[in-house]
Amino acid sequence: MKAIRLKAAFFACAALVAAFVLAACSQSSGSAASASGSSSDASSQSLTKVTFVLDYSPNVNHTGLYVAQQKGWFAEEGIEVEFVPVPADGSDALIGSGGANMGMTYQDYIANSLGSATPMPYTAVAAVVQHNTSGIMSRAADGITSPAKMAGHRYATWNLPIEQATIKALVEKEGASFDSLVLVPYEVDDDVMGLQADLYDCVWVYEWWAVANANLQNYDVNYFAFGDIDPVFDFYTPVIAVNDEYAAANPDVVKAFLRAAKRGYEFSAENPQEAADILCQAVPELDPALIAEAQAILSPQYIADAPSWGVIDDARWSAFYQWINDEKLAENPFDPSSGYTNEYLE
Repeated sequence: MKAIRLKAAFFACAALVAAFVLAACSQSSGSAASASGSSSDASSQSLTKVTFVLDYSPNVNHTGLYVAQQKGWFAEEGIEVEFVPVPADGSDALIGSGGANMGMTYQDYIANSLGSATPMPYTAVAAVVQHNTSGIMSRAADGITSPAKMAGHRYATWNLPIEQATIKALVEKEGASFDSLVLVPYEVDDDVMGLQADLYDCVWVYEWWAVANANLQNYDVNYFAFGDIDPVFDFYTPVIAVNDEYAAANPDVVKAFLRAAKRGYEFSAENPQEAADILCQAVPELDPALIAEAQAILSPQYIADAPSWGVIDDARWSAFYQWINDEKLAENPFDPSSGYTNEYLE
């Protein structure tokens, strides 16, 4: 599995989808059965079933959910959760259509819907991770430690407007020219391998996956996070979203789900190795060493500086959406504070 998607509906091109669809379908289909199987006895007849679509194949973004499942915390809340694999067109359409009650997606995917002529009826109800954990990874020997130092180097691109607008904004914020970057197509399934094979010099990755992978291979890399360069790009990725019609009809179920999920993510924040072990037990096809390394990086970000797990800060949410509006990257301008609510968190 490669660096767990560059995420953004704006980024959801064929090259990106192709890198994950096979893994999502094969891993998630097997994992869904193991994740929900613990609730399949007679007692489950009294539980309210909730379908939850994953965003990609199981990984440490999902650890809190698997912990809550394996420890019986969803059942304690009176619900039985069925994890379903992500369709080829992503989780958003399934949540928006009501094909799944809830699911995992990203703030930038939701922006794509909000800015369309016919927005989908779904809303983010909890932040899984408090800060954007993506940025640029490069070979340590190249000294690319900031956006400006990408100048003159090869950047692996999906050749999409919002992707390049983000890189351009970051590079020019530091006084360098975006035109000085050499854009090469992103055509690999493993970001570290791409650097090792000298296919490019720098690439957009998720630290907890790609840098963890480099660490395990003892491959020296540099990494800087976008949110550290400009807070506008410290957006929420990923988030838990709910179908609006389902939430209106079942607000107590949504709250119950989030209470159990909160326990799972709080446990995972405090016990990264045990949480990683639980995820690997639930999804045996995962690499325990890589999951442990990734979990150690991501666990501190589940809550970070938020008042509690799941809370979405309006200023940070709105800043990114305002930037999208200002750059005219959406089909239609939209309310920057739309697309989320904290009302189901307790």
